[in-house]
Amino acid sequence: MKKRPFLTAAWYDLVMLTWAVDQRLLTSLLPRGIELDLWRGDALASVVAFRFEQVRVRGMAIPLHTRFPEVNLRFYVKRQAPDGTWRRGVVFVQERVPRFAIAWVARTLYGEPYVATPMRDANIQGVPSDDGTPQRTLLYEWKRDGAWERVVALANGDPRPMRAGSVEEFIAEHYWGYTGRGPLATREYEVEHPRWNITPLAECFLEADIAGLYGPSWVAPLSEAPVSTFLADGSTVAVYPGRDVEGTARASKG
Repeated sequence: MKKRPFLTAAWYDLVMLTWAVDQRLLTSLLPRGIELDLWRGDALASVVAFRFEQVRVRGMAIPLHTRFPEVNLRFYVKRQAPDGTWRRGVVFVQERVPRFAIAWVARTLYGEPYVATPMRDANIQGVPSDDGTPQRTLLYEWKRDGAWERVVALANGDPRPMRAGSVEEFIAEHYWGYTGRGPLATREYEVEHPRWNITPLAECFLEADIAGLYGPSWVAPLSEAPVSTFLADGSTVAVYPGRDVEGTARASKG
């Protein structure tokens, strides 16, 4: 029987920008017992900007912490479970939110690399195109070192199902999170949500000092053209309590 979720929420308007990156950049960031999950031989990393709503921790709403934006950098991994099946997940390089309490809880209980800075977001409805296609602009901004940085996306069209076998499906369909807890221990947690629909993006870009934001090693890959950009509509989500990956916690104690 599955445990009660630690956190429930809704994630909406997920802007996803994805680049192919050198595998050597990611291997040093892999938690113990976890492998890179490759897309047709390429390692991918994504900047994901979205809106948290209806946040509940153990079923309780925390005043002033139920709606906020998040922007994260993540890459894709997998782990073979004891029953032989593969669990496809993500490892976060950085997760940015505007609430210090949220960042503290995530760092303390999950070991996730959260930081808290001023942030703001906007969803601007545009004038439909001549053929009636809906258009809107999504803006996610954060303030760092006195300057505002941002992810901007122009969505053009209606949501549609993801195509089976597409890169968009690969990016969106990862339902596990992995966090290194020291050099030998790894924590695993499950994220549950239905399959999302996606909307094409006419334009999408990251406007930031990448070296200051993520480190000098990320400048080259994130300065290239993305391999994929899209908007996922989002849904309610449930995040379950973390647990030690079999073998790693014992190794860390031994």
